[in-house]
Amino acid sequence: MKKEMFFTEKEYEQDKLKEACGVVGIHSNRNVSDMIVLALLALQHRGQESAGIALLHQGKLQQHKDMGLVREVFSKELLQNLNGEIGIGHVRYATASDNQIVNAQPLAINYRGGSIALAHNGNLVNANQLRRELEECGAIFQTATDSEVLLTLIAQNYKSGYKEAILKALQKIKGAYAFTMLCEGNLIGIRDPHGIRPLVLGKLRHGYMLASETVALDLVGADFIRDIEPGEMVIISDYGVESIRYCEPQRIAHCSFEYVYFARPDSVIDGKSVYQTRKNAGRLLAKADDVEADIVIAVPDSGIAAALGYAEESKIPYDAGLIKNKYMGRTFIEPTQEMREQAVFLKLSVLKEAVKGKRIILIDDSIVRGTTSRRIIKILRDAGAREIHFRISSPPIKYPTYFGIDTPVTSELLGANHSTKEICEMIGADTLKYLSIDDLVEAIGIPKDKLNLDCFNGEYPLEIPEEIKNQAKC
Repeated sequence: MKKEMFFTEKEYEQDKLKEACGVVGIHSNRNVSDMIVLALLALQHRGQESAGIALLHQGKLQQHKDMGLVREVFSKELLQNLNGEIGIGHVRYATASDNQIVNAQPLAINYRGGSIALAHNGNLVNANQLRRELEECGAIFQTATDSEVLLTLIAQNYKSGYKEAILKALQKIKGAYAFTMLCEGNLIGIRDPHGIRPLVLGKLRHGYMLASETVALDLVGADFIRDIEPGEMVIISDYGVESIRYCEPQRIAHCSFEYVYFARPDSVIDGKSVYQTRKNAGRLLAKADDVEADIVIAVPDSGIAAALGYAEESKIPYDAGLIKNKYMGRTFIEPTQEMREQAVFLKLSVLKEAVKGKRIILIDDSIVRGTTSRRIIKILRDAGAREIHFRISSPPIKYPTYFGIDTPVTSELLGANHSTKEICEMIGADTLKYLSIDDLVEAIGIPKDKLNLDCFNGEYPLEIPEEIKNQAKC
């Protein structure tokens, strides 16, 4: 067997677009450290490189963060020593260049007005320019993150009071962001003017909560109140929730990939059930298809809802042809060629009895580099599948995106460099079809002019600096 036909667990995870992170915040009259950690567990899918928490207790800031999964970073013994009635938390996915503890969040700084802690989901497209300007004025940066740029801008304007300092900083930054912040005894939540990154508000019996997704509210027993509006800052204090619109209305551009892949299926984002949008995508795939097949199977887990929708619409039975092994852990030593060749089974196993001799509709959410698609098709053929018709519940990914998503460079995006026919041949499928952009819009149920579809059509909701575009070309 050829080595390239197999993939390690790391390769399996890397052959997807990566969400940058997830954020949470709680304001209460009791210790919230355990609830924040539970909420981070619910958001673990949004980042697996590092996790952290910052708490305010009697006016003093306490924090803990480290590399690894939430369950690895926070032990029972550690939680017993973390106390605070107000806190924020963060899970992070990092690119190879900044996968270091110094870049883990929440970030905290001390300045004359006190201390500020910040957790950030997203990306500031003008961070490099702002960093250069701040450095020319004497600012010193400790991390490689754009989040520190915002904190430095706030600290520069502290004389105006924390509200004005934050509002002035927000006028300078551009990009996609959902922030949770601790400042002067308050919990603050901020969503970017375009609504690209999600942020929701919930009510606890003893306080309020902010989170990237509703699943975090569900896990700690908070009732969903509403989505934070694009261009809105909320300040949660002992007196309740204050809402401030910090900018003029902008073009709304909710991230379509939250519905395709990023969010958990049991979340509701901007009024739309993620699970239902994925089922809708599968139904629309089936409506546009006429292939004959025996079973529909999914690449778990993100392809399951679309596969169910396809099966319901096409009347072709759904079956569990691929099984995901969820208990392998995050690392695996492969000292020999023989073990490397078996690495395909680290994450996925085939139910041979289900696929042998069958004509299969195989559903996945997307194709990025195509590495895992090719190898999954190979193991299905090895298990005796007669035909494999690959169906993708999103359009081809043709463009990099710059708003808190780790996108491969354009030269690595299969959809940017090859036709559907060419990709079909490269991955070894019998046929290949994608969902159209218009069908994706219909599946989500949000008007096209209020969605960000940049990775599919190259239309960005705000101007991207040339230096960033050049970095993504090759």
